[in-house]
Amino acid sequence: MCRLAAYLGPDLLLHKLLEENPNSLVKQSWASEELQGTTLNADGFGFGWHLPDGQATTYTSILPIWSDTNLSGLAQTLHSKLWLAYVRSATPGQATNQANTQPFKHGKFLFQHNGRIEKFNDGPRAALHRHLSAEISSEIEGNTDSEYLFALCKQYLLDGKSALEALGLACQDLATLLADTPALLNMIISDGDAIFACRHAINGGQCPSLYYTNTHPHYPDAVVIASERFSMEEHWHEVAKHSLLKVNSRGEIETKSL
Repeated sequence: MCRLAAYLGPDLLLHKLLEENPNSLVKQSWASEELQGTTLNADGFGFGWHLPDGQATTYTSILPIWSDTNLSGLAQTLHSKLWLAYVRSATPGQATNQANTQPFKHGKFLFQHNGRIEKFNDGPRAALHRHLSAEISSEIEGNTDSEYLFALCKQYLLDGKSALEALGLACQDLATLLADTPALLNMIISDGDAIFACRHAINGGQCPSLYYTNTHPHYPDAVVIASERFSMEEHWHEVAKHSLLKVNSRGEIETKSL
């Protein structure tokens, strides 16, 4: 079901987000503590940031994060004020390949999701495809529920909605489109200036774990959002179930119920 993290704050070397914690995202790839159904996230990984012109860019790999020989050098070199990062546990029927590996990007937007839509290929995928515009559908390259969720959000983003509105509207659509199919919906969007997240589940699904910190001594004057706490210190707070969260460039946090 994957694990994810996001950072917004002062310029930060990537390895400080991926590796420098007792329960770092790298550790979560092989020993996740709160993942439903498994402890292993070995079906690829990725991270995303924004270029000086504001456009989103990503590095993705189908290797387990611990097996990529390029990562150490990249993580000790790349730095950014905003990061999204992700390790993957592939849902059966959703292949391990580059197109299926997050984060996804479009223009200035980055997106990642952990969770799942149950029996995605047995009806939900077709329902989402019918709901999307031909233009948005034509841009889907893989076959994951996550990419279809990004497409649903992107349809609202390109129509001028804010990222927070797009997440909320996508969750509303899914409640109708999926009928009685359960879905687990931790989603994060970045537009280069802010991070937007939701922690949600529908039709009886159990919300995946999601936390944030804005007082952590390892990340001064920054906000970190993560599927699991990087450490057991009191600085971490649980994101409320069925809620939206926005973090702006000043570190201010806004929450809203779904």
